[in-house]
Amino acid sequence: MKYVDVILPLPLEGTFTYAVPAAMQSKAVAGVRVLVPLGKTKTYTALVLRQHDSKPDFDVRDIYAVLDDEPVLLSTQFSLWQWIADYYMAPLGDVYKAALPAGLKAEDGYRPRTELYVKLAEPLRHEHALHVALSTFGRAARQQQVFMEYLAMSHWDTLEGDATAEEVEEITRDELMNTTHCTAAVIKSLTERKFLVAYQREVGRLNRGGEPHPENIKRLNEAQQDAYNHILLQSMSKNVVLLHGVTSSGKTEIYIHLIAKALQEHRQVLYLLPEIALTVQITSRLQRVFGSRLGIYHSKYSDAERVEIWKKQLSPHPYDIILGARSAVFLPFRQLGLVIVDEEHETSFKQEEPAPRYHARSAAIMLARLSGAKTVLGTATPSMESYHNAMTGKYGYVQLSTRYKGISLPQIQVVDIKDLQRRKLMSGPFSPQLLAAVREALGQQRQVILFQNRRGFAPMLECKVCGWVPKCKNCDVSLTYHKNLNQLTCHYCGFTYQVPAACPNCGNTDLTGRGYGTEKIEDYIRDLIPEARVARMDLDTTRTRQAYERLISDFAEGRTNVLIGTQMISKGLDFDRVSVVGILNADSMLNYPDFRAYEHAFMMMSQVSGRAGRRGKRGLVMLQTKNPDLAVIRQVVGHDYEGFYNELMEERRLFRYPPFYHLVYVYLKHSKDSLVETAGIMMGSQLRQWFGARVLGPDKPAVARVKSMNIRKIVLKLENGLDRAAVRQYLRQARQLLMQDKRFAALQVYYDVDPQ
Repeated sequence: MKYVDVILPLPLEGTFTYAVPAAMQSKAVAGVRVLVPLGKTKTYTALVLRQHDSKPDFDVRDIYAVLDDEPVLLSTQFSLWQWIADYYMAPLGDVYKAALPAGLKAEDGYRPRTELYVKLAEPLRHEHALHVALSTFGRAARQQQVFMEYLAMSHWDTLEGDATAEEVEEITRDELMNTTHCTAAVIKSLTERKFLVAYQREVGRLNRGGEPHPENIKRLNEAQQDAYNHILLQSMSKNVVLLHGVTSSGKTEIYIHLIAKALQEHRQVLYLLPEIALTVQITSRLQRVFGSRLGIYHSKYSDAERVEIWKKQLSPHPYDIILGARSAVFLPFRQLGLVIVDEEHETSFKQEEPAPRYHARSAAIMLARLSGAKTVLGTATPSMESYHNAMTGKYGYVQLSTRYKGISLPQIQVVDIKDLQRRKLMSGPFSPQLLAAVREALGQQRQVILFQNRRGFAPMLECKVCGWVPKCKNCDVSLTYHKNLNQLTCHYCGFTYQVPAACPNCGNTDLTGRGYGTEKIEDYIRDLIPEARVARMDLDTTRTRQAYERLISDFAEGRTNVLIGTQMISKGLDFDRVSVVGILNADSMLNYPDFRAYEHAFMMMSQVSGRAGRRGKRGLVMLQTKNPDLAVIRQVVGHDYEGFYNELMEERRLFRYPPFYHLVYVYLKHSKDSLVETAGIMMGSQLRQWFGARVLGPDKPAVARVKSMNIRKIVLKLENGLDRAAVRQYLRQARQLLMQDKRFAALQVYYDVDPQ
C-alpha cells in the first residue's frame, strides 16, 4: 500500500497522511493536488508533499482523486514554504493558503477563459461544394453577405480544389459580427443551415507584450556603468548585493542591463516591487525592451489571471521575467538566475495579516539561495538591517551617488508651522510658503505632489460642545470621517457608521472633523487654487488595477497637475514635470510609538522628496513641521543618510534593537479581556523562565482591541548568535503548555518574527 503526506489549506501545523488507491499511485507524486476527505463531510484540495510506504499507526482514509497530470509545485517551492513556516512560526497550511491562487486550491475553482469561434463546415471545404452552397441562399441576402465576408476574412475564398492559396485564419464570432455589423441571429442561422460551425476555444487572459526589442536598451552613463560592473564583480563572491543609489540615479536602467545579461545566460528573473502602483510605470519600461517575455503578477489581477500565470510558469514556455509585488515570490521558477528587490527598505514587503507574517525581501533572498541565483537589493534609503549587512561584509555594496544627467538633488526647505499657527498664518494645513510654491509651479506648467500620510477626510469627528468622539464598536480606535461617502469608517475592521445629524451625547449639531486626511487636503486645494487639476491616490481611490493605471497615466500625461496621496506616492514613482513636493506634516510620522518611527519617517520623507526635479531644473521640497530642530529633519534636508544611520545605530545598540538584536512579538487574543490578561501573564512568566530579562510584557498594544478581540503583546529581544531553532522550539512549547488549560480553548496565540 502506498501513502501520501499532504498539506491542507488550513491553519494547521504539519502534514496529514492518506492512503493511495492502486489506480492512482503513479499519479499521486510530490507537487500534485489531490482531493481528500476531512471530518464527516468536508473535502479539501491538498498538495502532496511525498509518497511513501510507511503505514501510520492510525487508520487512514483514501484520497478521492488526483487533480493534476503534472506537479503544480516544484521542489524549490516546497523548500521555500518549509523555510517560511519554520522561520516565521506559521502553520504550513497558512503558507499554502497564501502562496497558491484560490483557483488552484479548489477542484472547480478555475475555469479557462474561452471565446466563441466560427469555422467553415467540413462538407463545404471543397471548391465545387462551396460554389453549390453559395447558390442556395435564395432571398437570404443578409446571410449570404455575412457568409461571403467570413470567407474573405478567413481566406476560404482562395479555395482551389480542396486547398486554399492562403493559410486559413481562425475568426471569432464577435470579430465577424463587428466587421459585418450583423446580429447574433444571423450567425445562428448560418450555423443552423450548416454553412458555419460554432466552437469554443480557450484563449487565456494574459497580456501579450509584443516582440522583444533589445535594441531599446539605453546605454548606461559612466556612473551607471561603473555601478553595473561593480555589481557583477561583487556577485562573484556575494549572493546578495545592495545597490544604494540616490533617487533618480537611474537604478532601473541598471536593472534592465542585469536582466538582459541573465536572459543571455538562459536564466529567469524575478523583479519585486513593494507597491502595485509601481508596476504600472515599470511595466511599460520593461515591455519596450522585453516584450512578451515579461509577466506581471500581483493581487490586483483576477484569480483566473494568476492561475494562468502560474500554469504558464510551469509550461515549456514560461515568462523569462516576472514583475510583481510581494506574492510573486511564490511563483514557480525552473531556471531562476536573478532576483531584484527594488525599494528594498519598504515596509510593504512585510505581510502583516493574515499569517504567514513573512517578509518578501527575506523570502526572495532565500528563494534565490535555494535556486542558485543572485539577489540585488536596490534603494535610495536602505533599511537599517540591509545597510548593516553591507557594512559588515555579509552583503556586497555598490553606491550610485549622482542623479541621472547630473540633475541636482532637490532643495528641501523646512517650514516651522508651529510659529505660523501661533500667528494664525496657516490656511488649514498649508503654509503661505507652500501655497506660493504650488501656485508658481502650476503657473509654469509644472506639477505638484502633496504628501499626507492619512486617508479619509479627518482622522476623527468631534462634538464642539461635549467633546464626544465616535468610536468603533469592535476596536479601540476612533472612526475616520470620509466626507465623500458621508460615512465614519474603522480602518482596522471596516466597520462603518453613518454620520449622525447631532451628537448622541448632548444633542449639539456642531460636529467638526479634527485633523486632515487626504480627502480634506483635496477639498482645500480645490478651494484655494481652483485652477488646479487635482487627483488623489490612497487606498480609497485605488481599489482596482484600472484605478491605479488611470491615476498614474493621468498625472504622467499632464491631465492632472496636483497629486495628493499617502505613502504609496513615495515609492519610486517617476514623473517628468514634478517641480514641487509638499510634506504637509512630518510630525505625524515622527511621533509614532514604535522604535522604527524615525527610520520610517526618514525614508518616507527622503523618498517623497526624490519625486521632485527628476527632469530639468532642480526640484523644491517644502517640509512642514513643528520641530525643525530635530536631528532627523536636518539629516533629511542634508540628504545625509550616513549621518542618520550612524546616529540611529548607537540608539539601536544601546536599547537592544535590530540589527543587533532579533525581535519576536507574541500576540494573544481573546474576546474576554480578563482571560487574555491571565493568559498573557502565564505565558510571560513561562517565557521568563527560559529567556529571563529578554522578555518584556505582557502589555496592551497601542490598539488593544481589534474586531472585538482583546489583545496582549509580549516582546522578546534576542541577541544575535542565539540558536534561533531552539528559540522557536521553546516558543512553540510555551504555546502548547498554555493551550492545555481548558480555559484557553478559544485563545489565539501567534508570533510576529522580525516585525516591521
